[in-house]
Amino acid sequence: MKIPLSSIAVIATSCILTNNGDGVTAAFSNNVSTTTRISKGAGFASSTRRSSTTETEIIETEPSSPPPPSVVTAVPGEIDEAEAYAESTFPIAPNDLIARAKEVLIAGIGTKDDGACLAPDFEFCAAVVGPLPKEEYLEALGSFKLEDSFDIQQNFFGFSVDPLQTNRVWFFTRQVAKQVAVFVGASPDGREDLVLPPQSMHLDFDDDGLVKEFGFYTVDRRQGNTGGLGGAFGYFYGVGRPLPIPEARPFKKSFRFQLLGFIGNLGKMLRKK
Repeated sequence: MKIPLSSIAVIATSCILTNNGDGVTAAFSNNVSTTTRISKGAGFASSTRRSSTTETEIIETEPSSPPPPSVVTAVPGEIDEAEAYAESTFPIAPNDLIARAKEVLIAGIGTKDDGACLAPDFEFCAAVVGPLPKEEYLEALGSFKLEDSFDIQQNFFGFSVDPLQTNRVWFFTRQVAKQVAVFVGASPDGREDLVLPPQSMHLDFDDDGLVKEFGFYTVDRRQGNTGGLGGAFGYFYGVGRPLPIPEARPFKKSFRFQLLGFIGNLGKMLRKK
């Protein structure tokens, strides 16, 4: 299966204890008397009241003071999101923009609606692929279809609007994929599910709600079983058919990077002597 390198672009796409008298311990006898201890709250005993007729002992305790509410409302450098949204000139409100992003995801980010949700100047841009214009992006996705060979659970979460770029929606995905058919010559027989690393995705919109840019990036390459690779690269590597380029293989330090590390460690050793 031949796939142009420029076309490798795809969607990787309390237990709370309450002081409400729930802590009850009872000792039952089979004969005459019954003694029951009822502990109210989690503090120390403050008073004891006895009933001579029922032989029931009730111990009342003062409830523990709840922890004070957190006084930390912001950290140094944190953006006042409400203020940033209020000052935005982008015509689509944050909640509406998130709703629009989810509609686009249902439409496969252009793959299930013939690109109707994509702006004419749309671009796809990921960590090492792109930018690709609209037509090239759709053509690349049409060259192979992951959903034909995999049952993919996207596991989207964390949708938010960027307060400094209010036409952008950020979100995450933690894809898990079960191979159900042959993919680039690799059979699914006995293969464990592919678990891709978590990936951060973004969708940029124009004033009409069309997608201007789509991109994604691996945010923790040490997770999953696809060599830290996301997107299509993760699927190729996961079935044992990695593309023959360094970018489509697990991260490996360059010789220069390794040399710098060696020099740094050597310097530390010499300083200790």
